[in-house]
Amino acid sequence: MLRGAEILFSGRVQGVGFRYAAKQLSRRFSVWGTIENLPDRRVRLLIEGEFSEIEGFLEALLENNHGTVVDTERIGKPYRGEFSGFEIIG
Repeated sequence: MLRGAEILFSGRVQGVGFRYAAKQLSRRFSVWGTIENLPDRRVRLLIEGEFSEIEGFLEALLENNHGTVVDTERIGKPYRGEFSGFEIIG
């Protein structure tokens, strides 16, 4: 079953290649979405895919950043099929 999620990352996530790492990592998983810097120094990820693919992607993303992410807030978002790839925006 396809799902959607919005995830907000805070901590040391801007200016350290976090969005680029997410884009590169997305190629290993069946996930689609966007990732962008927010003015309040957080990073927002909008993502869609199978639950297991999203979870695997997030686990790998956090492991690749060696604990630099201080907090992760998940916000439920219904699957809408609005993405065809994974892009860095903003």
